[in-house]
Amino acid sequence: MTDDFTGLGPFFAVHTHVTGATATPPWRPLDELLTDESMLGARIAGVRTALAGGRPDDAVEWRVAASVTHLGLVARLLSPTLAFAVRDGTVLDLAGTWWEPVPGGAVPLSVRPPSGPPPDGALADALAESVLDGPIRRITGLFPLSGQVLWGNVASAVNGAATMLAADRPEWTDRVQTLATALLDQAPLSGTSTRADGRFRRRSCCLIYRVAPSGTGGVCGDCVLTRS
Repeated sequence: MTDDFTGLGPFFAVHTHVTGATATPPWRPLDELLTDESMLGARIAGVRTALAGGRPDDAVEWRVAASVTHLGLVARLLSPTLAFAVRDGTVLDLAGTWWEPVPGGAVPLSVRPPSGPPPDGALADALAESVLDGPIRRITGLFPLSGQVLWGNVASAVNGAATMLAADRPEWTDRVQTLATALLDQAPLSGTSTRADGRFRRRSCCLIYRVAPSGTGGVCGDCVLTRS
């Protein structure tokens, strides 16, 4: 079964499976990706090749490919998580998630239907505890990169998902902004970004600009380097 977030784009689309079901090919338990460094390393290598665009792989620094891989994975996990939270007031249990290890883009995900909503006013705390301090922290801990870069990636993913949701579902705007702000204001994301005149800007860089042959490519719209 597929949830109806497909219209929001591939980073939001999810399949669902019943609690207790076992992943069968091509699905794999997400927990493998969260614990198997060789599997994650293979994914980083694939991203590095794609970013090189026909050049030798070592034309792209490993840390750049790792950061881009991390940003893509956390955005893929956080986008449907935020969508369920805003639409239904529920928290996905990502521990039971399956993924399909296809190359490039937004990997297919299958999730268990979320349980009932947390107590009133506790949604942001529940998301921070079960998602940010759960699988997001676990996968972030596998990347030997600066914590400032990695948690900046997570903050950027939260803001990116919130921006997409508000743009596509204007009736959700207030709930989206309230929830995203609450997440960004608490650990582990507090201090990873600023918002001046309503514009989100992270305090770090995902390093994508270094993919260009000269190492001086364009930066993302929310990058700290846009200040210079």
